[in-house]
Amino acid sequence: AGRRRMRAPAPWRPWARRGGCGGPAACGSRCGRRRGSLVRHKPPGSPAVCRQKSSVSFLTRPDRPNLAYHRLKGRNPGVIFLPGFNSNMNGQKATALEDFCSSLGHAFVRFDYTGCGSSSGNFEECTIGKWRKDVLCILDELTDGPQTQKEIEEKGEWKFPTKYNEEGYYSVTYDFIKEAENHCLLNGPIPIICPVRLIHGMKDSDVPWQISMQVADRILSKDVDVILRKTGQHRMSEKEDTKLLVNTVDDLIDKLSTLV
Repeated sequence: AGRRRMRAPAPWRPWARRGGCGGPAACGSRCGRRRGSLVRHKPPGSPAVCRQKSSVSFLTRPDRPNLAYHRLKGRNPGVIFLPGFNSNMNGQKATALEDFCSSLGHAFVRFDYTGCGSSSGNFEECTIGKWRKDVLCILDELTDGPQTQKEIEEKGEWKFPTKYNEEGYYSVTYDFIKEAENHCLLNGPIPIICPVRLIHGMKDSDVPWQISMQVADRILSKDVDVILRKTGQHRMSEKEDTKLLVNTVDDLIDKLSTLV
């Protein structure tokens, strides 16, 4: 209640919005729409989507592995995409958000964690804390603005089943799990005061959707919405899931833009 209605998941690329549709790269003309309008604009003879190929850039760090990334410069509020576990920055959701931000002229960054994708490092040596430092480095350098425990101990790793890779399981070291205990957030308040949107699939077999409810309850911000998708899976990678993600980010951009 009280939350504005989500836009219908119509095809969304490219946009005409806020007096334009992202400049010549998006549609080749200015649309002259009033602020807040959202209209699909496709000039005669142009393709529905125009994605420019771009080479991978690397954030060089003297004491840590280099991080691979793609970056779009643009206006604030910007968007950063954090891949999932053992994933990379080239997934459907990441590239869809990149296209969306490009069409609006907003800054965007997607990257690979240490040991993942095109970044340097050994995945088996990574921990939550190391990946947290990766995120902080991306923020600092590329953005602007303000089984059982006994078995794991004996074998030194935990192999848990997954359908998301060829091996059929993910292998997580015992050191990884122990270090991750330093980053548990559900035991107390989470000091975030900006607007937050949590999207979770109710068919997620890896992380129960109730976790998002617990996170929302502990975040200090009053502007927190939990969006549950009844048929959504863990990866939320269906076409309609991606549209929901993009529309949600669009709503957040609108909100943050009015606060500046």
